[in-house]
Amino acid sequence: MDPRSEVLLRQAELFQGPLLIAGVAPDDLLGRLPNAQGWTWHAGDHALLDSRFAGRSHYGTEVPAVDFAAAVVFLPKSRELASYLLESLAARLPGRELFLVGEKRGGIEGAAKTLKAFGTARKLDSARHCQLWQVSVEQAPVAPVLNDLAQRFELPLADGPLQVLSLPGVFSHGRLDRGTALLLQHLDGLPTGKVLDFGCGAGVLGAIVKRRYPESQVTLLDVDAFAVASSRLTLAANGLDADVISGDGIDHAPVELDLILSNPPFHTGVHTDYRASEALMEKSGEHLRKGGEMRLVANTFLRYKPLIEAALGNCAVLTEDAGFRIYQATRR
Repeated sequence: MDPRSEVLLRQAELFQGPLLIAGVAPDDLLGRLPNAQGWTWHAGDHALLDSRFAGRSHYGTEVPAVDFAAAVVFLPKSRELASYLLESLAARLPGRELFLVGEKRGGIEGAAKTLKAFGTARKLDSARHCQLWQVSVEQAPVAPVLNDLAQRFELPLADGPLQVLSLPGVFSHGRLDRGTALLLQHLDGLPTGKVLDFGCGAGVLGAIVKRRYPESQVTLLDVDAFAVASSRLTLAANGLDADVISGDGIDHAPVELDLILSNPPFHTGVHTDYRASEALMEKSGEHLRKGGEMRLVANTFLRYKPLIEAALGNCAVLTEDAGFRIYQATRR
């Protein structure tokens, strides 16, 4: 069980009423708190929770339309996302209790200071390398409008500037990351047709390909609801039309693809997780048509070339720079 869930269960008497748990872990916590509802923006976690606790897990970027008398926030990695979650829930809980739980190495002590904006905060527990904080909401904020929190930046490209919008919690929020910047320099000679931007984030790759190759059928896929929403904002800001879908990994992608592009993710919260990236490479042959291409960027310390070669029988390194490599492979 997630250590944050274990800390909550140490104080289970506080959580017997109608409760909303934001960022709920995909463990047995909802089973141990029968009046609790879960809210998650991770498609995989939602699928697992919904299969076990049907109707009690809610996926998306907005506070679910359910009744709750108190709420718990599992501290996310992103400070901006933490602020959005806390303000959104505090706005719904005037005179009621809001809790924050997180790992010490995840910055829980610093994040707990933000609770002072709503009232007097106090630490309830410290165990499992985690802390649990509580605040009675005396000064309820105005509920934030998520799209107003989007950060916009412009990419100068040869065919004109591209507007990029990212929401709190999305990878490389408000800026272009170095890996994607390198990949953008190596997008020449791409095949057209059915294209997948895997782990799309704010939609940079998918938007660029759709603008450059308008005849292509582009799909953007991400496990994170905030990334999915960001990609839709980016496409709309540039007058582009593409499919944006949520799903946990390559199994949710279309098949018979002509091209897979990716800066594949390998972090989940404060913990390192390579499963989605490795599954992308191992199963790439199942989603590419014969002659289809995969092109991706990754940190040089990641041993991805053997995985790609095992799946597709070949793998070329197009370039290496500033700690990143561009890999290219074709399904034979």
